Amino acid sequence: MPMIPAGYLYKSVVTKPDWLESDRIKAIYSLSGCVSEDFCDWIDHWKHNGYWLFDSPDVMEALAAANGIDLKGMTLFFYRVYHRQWNQQTGSWESFQPEASLPTQVKLPERAVAAGYDVTSFSTQNAAECSPLSCNLMAQEITVNKYCLLSSLEAAKRLIESGTFAQCEPGPYRIVEVCRIEKI
Repeated sequence: MPMIPAGYLYKSVVTKPDWLESDRIKAIYSLSGCVSEDFCDWIDHWKHNGYWLFDSPDVMEALAAANGIDLKGMTLFFYRVYHRQWNQQTGSWESFQPEASLPTQVKLPERAVAAGYDVTSFSTQNAAECSPLSCNLMAQEITVNKYCLLSSLEAAKRLIESGTFAQCEPGPYRIVEVCRIEKI
């Protein structure tokens, strides 16, 4: 299976900003925290897994409770990552692994709604950085869905391999499937 369960993240989803000129986009679901911010500055708490996400919503909820962070109004996402990353310098796909010093035991969601695929830069090889789709305005030039995401893994791979994002952010780039978790 080319997509690997990577973890969860609560985010403050924003509607399409005025500076992003596209009538298709209604909200930004990017893994990147540049537009729709993460629930807090969580890295220094060291509760994340080797993919720099969270193994379960419970971990974030405990962190939020202990630090007085209100999760009301936030959206819970589950992410799967493509098993290879794109190295811009070599122009090829290469393997990557979760950070070995951080335990990774992702609990699969009972119900997740697939929203689309994001392309995200990982120049430091740990936490997600920028999404060319929203951060670099590429969503104005290529077809994205209402969440500023691509429709398929194949579309994401094709755009990366063709060099569409070459002038955006330093890579490597990873493809991430974004799924919204709906509370029962």
